[in-house]
Amino acid sequence: MAIAVPWFVLVTTGSATQTGLVAAFELAPYVGVKALAGPVIDRLGQRRVSVLADLASAVVIAAIPALHQLGLLGLPVLLALVAIGGALRGPGDTAKHTAVPFLADLAGVPLERVTGLAGAIERGSGLVGPAAAAALIAVAGPPGAIALTAACFAVSAVAGRLGLPAALDHRSDPGDPGEAGESYRSRLRAGWRFLRGDRLLLTLVIMIMVTNLLDVAKMSVLLPVWAHSTGRGVAAIGLVLSCTAACSVLSSLFASWRGDRLPRRTTYFVAFAIAGPPPFLVLALNAPLPVVAATYAVAGLASGLLNPMLGAIFFERTPRPMVGRVDALAGAIAWAGMPLGGLVASALIALAGLSGAFAIAGIAYALATLLPALAAKASFDRPVLESETRTPELMSR
Repeated sequence: MAIAVPWFVLVTTGSATQTGLVAAFELAPYVGVKALAGPVIDRLGQRRVSVLADLASAVVIAAIPALHQLGLLGLPVLLALVAIGGALRGPGDTAKHTAVPFLADLAGVPLERVTGLAGAIERGSGLVGPAAAAALIAVAGPPGAIALTAACFAVSAVAGRLGLPAALDHRSDPGDPGEAGESYRSRLRAGWRFLRGDRLLLTLVIMIMVTNLLDVAKMSVLLPVWAHSTGRGVAAIGLVLSCTAACSVLSSLFASWRGDRLPRRTTYFVAFAIAGPPPFLVLALNAPLPVVAATYAVAGLASGLLNPMLGAIFFERTPRPMVGRVDALAGAIAWAGMPLGGLVASALIALAGLSGAFAIAGIAYALATLLPALAAKASFDRPVLESETRTPELMSR
């Protein structure tokens, strides 16, 4: 959807402005509804929300090529459909993500192994997905590619219904201590209070928000300007990003195998030191393309270790009955700066030139990753709780 819909808009209207407008209309509801969906996910269960969101998404996305074929797809209708699609994907994606700790509980395996495997699958799809989308567009055309995207949502719904344990649906308020009878607003506030009260989690979320913004700045503006101004072309972007993605998949698989044995604090700072500033700084120095590709490959190896560990920290520190709303709020905050990435990159280039923009972004990335060090006395290790969050009731559901 991230490729097929924008390309459809671009080739049917020829307008970059309308293409950007469609992307904004999808992203804003995605982030907003994602922030508000947590209490619903906690109440209904991850499997039910995931399946319903995917089914509804299939219908909404299928309406785009159908209305286009009938000549009824004006810009206002398209904007409404992509906004609804983004609003559905927010809770659907959160429900899938927050199923991880319950699956780890049911399987009786360390969280890092499940988060590592999930990260490898996600990064692998990010490596294969753009090429598959380009092939679908070439073979079936933009409307056909969107129709196939809708079919993929339907397949995902069936896979979730059949593949996710039914135990993820059998979670009601009476079994969640302190939650019975609370209103939606109270439950949402409880999630925010918990996130705000955990200094390590809050600083990690703020760090991710800043680094996400900088990553979008790099992807949307800095890398394309670098490739164009140096004459290396879009092939150079494809090379460095493929190196990053492929190596990240390998290290994510390693994290799923041995991630629970790595020292967390050391892994965090060493991996971010390798994965964060160097991809910016190597371009600030205008290094030769082989050096750039090698730097991005090494950065990919380091980055694949981070998300599984960060996911495990979040899930371990969050009580199971609150995992949906806390993760939804954290995810929305982490995404909040992304729409500003392109604007920030453009401003940096105007202020300091391309090399200066890369250097400033790299330094900012390094400073952001030091934020969790400000969480005094907050350990990266699993906290010792008076009552285990993985209660027998939850384990048996």
